[in-house]
Amino acid sequence: MTEEQPGAAPEPAAADRSGQGVVTAFGQSLKTLRVRAKMEREELGKRLGYSASTIASFEQGRRIPPPEAIERSDEVLHASGLLKVWKEQLEKAQYPAFFQGMAQLEKQAIELLAYDTMVVKGLLQTEEYMRALLAMRRPPLDQETIEQRVMARLARQDIFDRRPSPLLSFVMDESVLRHRYGGKEVLRGQLEHLLLIGQRRNVELQVMPTDCEDNAGVNGPFTVVTRKDGKKFLYVEAQNTSSLTTDPEQTVLAAARYGIIRSQALTPRESLEFIEKLLGEL
Repeated sequence: MTEEQPGAAPEPAAADRSGQGVVTAFGQSLKTLRVRAKMEREELGKRLGYSASTIASFEQGRRIPPPEAIERSDEVLHASGLLKVWKEQLEKAQYPAFFQGMAQLEKQAIELLAYDTMVVKGLLQTEEYMRALLAMRRPPLDQETIEQRVMARLARQDIFDRRPSPLLSFVMDESVLRHRYGGKEVLRGQLEHLLLIGQRRNVELQVMPTDCEDNAGVNGPFTVVTRKDGKKFLYVEAQNTSSLTTDPEQTVLAAARYGIIRSQALTPRESLEFIEKLLGEL
């Protein structure tokens, strides 16, 4: 990991094995502490609000428990913090290797600028839309991985309620809003969700219409994030690989390019009216 790529992921296969190793090790620790406490899975599940089969999936490394479940397990099993120390590593492991750096950066952002051309940004997706996209992955993802990714993506959306509120700007191509991934009702729900998000005071949502004759974003989607210390990051993702750079020239130019894209797109007010129009056509 270099200064130019502070969030660059290691080789995907190695990173995925590392992440799975963390999940497996936590599961073994959980089982050891449960057995030491002479507690059956059913009892632990009852205290945590889960079924015995879910506890088994935690222990076998097939599912990553949410932070509150880790906290509660530590208390119920009198682990004295032995389970809590896994929280940060497990949080990273719930994301694909190529996205882990960006997921951490979102938590530190005071400004996020995102341009998208293929699908609705993860931060803006409904749960149904997420599931539709994940179900289309090839090679197919197993069901537990899909559940893990959905929960992780939903957790990222806490960014909208953070205080102080970060400034969030999203521009997306019109085609993104027309793809019926998952069917008409999934798209309907997604468009309705965008209308709600677009009304937040710290969010600006804009649409780049297909009949626009100028578009500075023809090179593809990208995200520019500014951290609290003023440092800017440029994130680009494609085909399960990613680049996260702090190179001043690249980040400044990307932010400038985003400004041009915004000026070429519909205004936030026009964009919400456009989305309402699309809803009426469904």
